[in-house]
Amino acid sequence: MKKFDFSINGNKYHVNVKDIDDNIATVEVNGTPYSVEIEQEVKKVKTPKLVRQEVKPKPGEGHIIRKPSTGGHQILAPLPGSIFKVLVKAGDEVKKGDTVMIMEAMKMENNVMADKEGTVKEIKVKEGDAVLQSDVLMVIE
Repeated sequence: MKKFDFSINGNKYHVNVKDIDDNIATVEVNGTPYSVEIEQEVKKVKTPKLVRQEVKPKPGEGHIIRKPSTGGHQILAPLPGSIFKVLVKAGDEVKKGDTVMIMEAMKMENNVMADKEGTVKEIKVKEGDAVLQSDVLMVIE
């Protein structure tokens, strides 16, 4: 918004230009709003149009290959991060609530706990692996 002070024939006017759309200006003169038509050629702004070639994926690109489940209860990654430490190995007995691995996510170490009692059948990740949320970390029978 631009503000102007005019003096016309000895009368003072405080003018606020609020908006200009094409050739119509919305102004406020001494507190009273007006729509004013501007008599001049309207300048069109030429914005360049960005032209890009269509990106075509290569065969097999963009598909995530997940390892098939071998049965049993899956422990999933609670959030994206990396595996910091695996605390159990295949064949170990775990109880509900036991910490089975430590995962680093959002600059914090998070305990991944067994939510079922059983035997560790398969560990699908190793220390240092990056995982996404809901990736299978291990299978418990």
